[in-house]
Formats: sequence, structure tokens, C-alpha cells
Amino acid sequence: MTSESDLTHILAQLSSLPPNSTQTASLLSKAKLTLLHLNALIPGPNTPASLLLLARHVLETGALISIRNQNPDAFTRYYQQLQPFYELPPSSYSASSSKPSEDEAVGQRSKVTGLYLLLLLTKGDYAGFHTLLEGLEVQAMGEGLEGDVFIRYPVMLEQWLMEGQYDRVWGAMKGKGVPSEEYAVFSEVLVVTIRSEIASCSEKAYPSLPIPNAKNLLFLDSEGSVVAFAQERGWVVKDGRIYFPLQQGQDVRTEKEILVASGQVIENTIGYARELETIV
Repeated sequence: MTSESDLTHILAQLSSLPPNSTQTASLLSKAKLTLLHLNALIPGPNTPASLLLLARHVLETGALISIRNQNPDAFTRYYQQLQPFYELPPSSYSASSSKPSEDEAVGQRSKVTGLYLLLLLTKGDYAGFHTLLEGLEVQAMGEGLEGDVFIRYPVMLEQWLMEGQYDRVWGAMKGKGVPSEEYAVFSEVLVVTIRSEIASCSEKAYPSLPIPNAKNLLFLDSEGSVVAFAQERGWVVKDGRIYFPLQQGQDVRTEKEILVASGQVIENTIGYARELETIV
């Protein structure tokens, strides 16, 4: 017969293992099956507070382990399963009439939600990002989200991406402002996102670029990587230069048009290009 003590034991085992252990998946499955037997995988009006805390802890543990193992699909499933728990009033997590502690009331909601915002950002789902953010602002009831480091981090990154301030995004990902190790997992994914943004701007701004310049601009580690990236984008590589295809319906660009268009690319990327020159 399953009990809350079984869940406590499983959670203790999970906390003692590295995230990439082969045992974590089976332990998480066992924990969720236990929750199902205890009728607590989805919170109900008669679910005891102690069991609500354990159930939320199991799902949050699964979400964070999924991120560390770079499994966004599993993380998304855990995030969705956590929503009914996050929608409960704080008093639901107190076994008595006394006010629950902050840890009991909110758990790791901010961290998990911030990670989901970051996941939406890496997918380029800006509509979903802003829909979720608006919901969080409504729930905050005017108190603002600026003081929540887990939410503030993806919000700042999104703002800088929209403004083309890629140097600031790069600095934030490499600096001490990353809220937790789980957030660092997204750094490489965001690098790919930024590279794609810069590539799209470059296609519109320049007729061609020397390969060494493109290497710095796209923060790739070798000229061979530039050639491979160019081939993926359908660019032509010839005589040490990359030639960008004209956009559909676009006429041959004049020198003045090139200078105007390239101004944004230069302004937005020169900061991180300098930073990268010290790395590559």
C-alpha cells in the first residue's frame, strides 16, 4: 500500500543522485505512479496539505531535472502538470489555520515559470511569452515582477533581443546574473537564436562579407564553421567571401542602401563582436 512516506523516500533518493543518473527517470515515474495511487497527481478539494506539498515537490523536481538533462519536452509536461498546484490559494498548503511559510506557499514556482519563459524565448514564441507574462502581471496585482530575479532575467533578455542589443544578451548569459544552473542550460540555445537573428539582418544589410568578418559577426569559432553555416542558410561562398541572396522582390541594392541597412547590424553587434574577439 502506497503512502506519503513512499514519496518522501523517493524524493530523498532523487536528491542524492546527479540529474543525468540513469535512475532518475525510473524514480520519477515511480513517484508519479505513487501520486496517482494516492489520487494526488491532480489536486482535489480533499487532498491533504502535506500531500499537496509532496506532489508539487515531485513535479518541480522532475521539471528541474528535465531542464538539466536538456529535455524541453519533458520539462513542458511537468510545467503543465504543475499549473493546477500553482493555481491553489496559499492556504491550501497549510495543515492548520496558521499562515503557511513562503516556501510552502509558492515552492519553486518563480524558478519553474521563469525557465518556461526562457524556453518560449528560445523557441521564438514571443506571443506565448507575452501572454504568460501578462498573466503573471495580473496575478501580481500591481506589485510588479521586477524584484523576482527568476522572472526578470528572461524579461530582460527578451527586451534586449527585440532591441537588437545582442551584446547585452551575450554579457548576461556569460556573467554572474544567471539566476541558477538550470538557466545556464539555455545559453547555447540562445546563442543559436541570436546567430539566426544576426544572419537574417546580415542578409538584408550586405551583398557580401569576407569570411573572417562573418566569423566574428556570427561568433563562430572557425572559418570552416562559417562555411558550414553559410551552406545551411543557402549562401554562396566564393573567393573568401559570403554572398547573400537577394530577398524576394528586392532589387539590386545601391551603396547608400547598403550603408543605411548595415548601420543597424553594426550598431547592434559591435559590442559583442569585440567581446568575442577576446574569446575566439
